Amino acid sequence: MITRDSIQEKYGVLLRAHIGEPAEQYLAAAADLGRELLLADVPIEDVVEMHQKALAELDEELSDVSSAELINQAFGPLMEMSMAYSLAMRERTAEHERARRSDQQLIEAQNAELQQEIVERKQAQQELEDYAARLEAANEELEAFSYSVSHDLRAPLRGMDGFSQALLEDYGDQFDEQGKDYLQRVRTASQRMGRLIDDLLELSRVTHSKMRVERVDLSEIAEQSAAQLRRPEPDRQVEFVVAPEIVVEGDEPLLRAAVQELLVNAWKYTSRQQHATIEFGATQQNGETVYFVRDNGIGFDMAYADKLFGAFQRLHSDEEFPGTGIGLVTVQRIIRRHGGRVWAQATEDEGATFYFTV
Repeated sequence: MITRDSIQEKYGVLLRAHIGEPAEQYLAAAADLGRELLLADVPIEDVVEMHQKALAELDEELSDVSSAELINQAFGPLMEMSMAYSLAMRERTAEHERARRSDQQLIEAQNAELQQEIVERKQAQQELEDYAARLEAANEELEAFSYSVSHDLRAPLRGMDGFSQALLEDYGDQFDEQGKDYLQRVRTASQRMGRLIDDLLELSRVTHSKMRVERVDLSEIAEQSAAQLRRPEPDRQVEFVVAPEIVVEGDEPLLRAAVQELLVNAWKYTSRQQHATIEFGATQQNGETVYFVRDNGIGFDMAYADKLFGAFQRLHSDEEFPGTGIGLVTVQRIIRRHGGRVWAQATEDEGATFYFTV
């Protein structure tokens, strides 16, 4: 028996699958649910309530997806379900009218349906405008938060670092070794927190900035990034291999940030190699062009691969390899905004390869 609770459960499952990897089959399933809603005599206003309930549950579960992004991605299934509901409603109404009315009455009924459709379209447009307004409000809140983080948190951190350094420089002879160590730890912690704030702000920027699609030369970006990485450590023996003329369509600043982060990641995890190799290129997999950054660094155990793109999830301690655990999350958000996907393959002590599509 079709009930509202059973449909609510189905919709929650469907929405999770859609947010994880949006695809046409999920929208088709949403349309089927819309027709089931009509058979269960669920009012259209309850459809929106069901959607909001499922969204609230997802918002608690998906820590790596912002509320604004979640609302934006989840809107497709809601529209498919609502449109199917409205279409099924019109079909059932038309059937009843045809069964009991004469030809003239049927014409009048069709005119009435047309007027109702206009009303429904206006209502749908109003819903779109309401969602857009809420999305805009969420973005404004995010910008306000970013401003607060940037200005209100950085200042005390700079103070902690600066005064700790002053104590070491001006009163260092009055501290024993343990005291000096404590002050140095304060400096290290405040500097790490500063880097974490910078990385979180960058993650926020790449997630919500407006995109401008153009031709982007990824090979040139890789060459420039390699030169920047060599500058502070010119004595490191690292061979960069960059395939020429890899050009894609996308947002240049965002793709630059993604490629740079992957190369920085390879540079960091090859630091223990006497002769390191970092390669940027493209290949074909199942008829699709796939781009990659490959290195011969320390690699990782594939059993922990699911942690790579989680915020603050790191496979190595900060003492081994410094970092905040935000870099690969940023890469994933950028690639997703371009409609692509990113994944990795590796073997411990033999290197890693990060793949992505655009």
